Amino acid sequence: MAATRLIVIAGPTATGKSAAAVALARRIGGEVVSADSMQVYCGLEIATAQVPPAERQGIPHHLMGILPPETEFTVAAYQEMADAVIAGIRGRGRWPILVGGTGLYIKAVVDGFLFPGPGRDPALRARLEEEAETQGDQALYARLQKVDPAAAARIHPGDRRRVVRALEVYLLTGIPISVHQERQKSRPPRYDAAMFALTCPREELYDRINRRVEVQLTQGLVEEARRLQSRGVGPHLTAWQALGLKEIRPYLDGQVPLAEAVELLKRNTRRYAKRQLTWFRQDPRYIWLDSCHLGVEGVVREILRCIKGRWPDLPNYF
Repeated sequence: MAATRLIVIAGPTATGKSAAAVALARRIGGEVVSADSMQVYCGLEIATAQVPPAERQGIPHHLMGILPPETEFTVAAYQEMADAVIAGIRGRGRWPILVGGTGLYIKAVVDGFLFPGPGRDPALRARLEEEAETQGDQALYARLQKVDPAAAARIHPGDRRRVVRALEVYLLTGIPISVHQERQKSRPPRYDAAMFALTCPREELYDRINRRVEVQLTQGLVEEARRLQSRGVGPHLTAWQALGLKEIRPYLDGQVPLAEAVELLKRNTRRYAKRQLTWFRQDPRYIWLDSCHLGVEGVVREILRCIKGRWPDLPNYF
């Protein structure tokens, strides 16, 4: 049985993925499936740049704003939900378009969850979290470097959740998570995916990022962070790790002035975009499109041209 066809639009933040996805969906009869680890949360619409309903142009958007911010969410849970959504879209005779900047989520859908191994060990995880709190994230990261240098090289030292998971896997199985991941690479892809990544020249991308942050502030980013804080959502929960929230929180706590928090947000977003580029460039299946040069309609035309070349049996309007 032929694998389900899937269109992927990935790339760094602020490259116009959402606009391109909506325009493509309108052209081919598609529906958007968000592949963003933070957009799953409701109440974080501004910080996570969720597409406002008015800009969706009637196109259904899935896995966006579906969970309360108190909820912890895993890659495995995302893959299961995305599979169900994609099956439903195909069942309606429409095209699933997987869109987002969380490379791990996209890879989990296209290729399978990188490590479906042992479930969580709450006691072990609590000990690792406590170690991070008392000794610092860098100490936990140094521990990972000793037992699994390959995994450590792919994980940012400040990404506590992934560091903890990598250590948890090693301590539960005695095998580094990087070894488990290498074993997964021999598995065939789960979908027949046409994969595109959007990019922009660095200076233009950074300018877009800076302007996006300013727009988020006018939209009410600070108030959104204040509402999250007033709900009593603990700083250890995933929702607070969203760009825009973790930088604004020190301002809400009276630790830094707003201007300093904003500059930190801009810097961290630029750095995040660089990490996203690094991730996506490691996968040769992506077809890169300069969205700043092409514009939305140009991106859609290129995607349609490539899709028709990949799947020549498609109707002529492709």
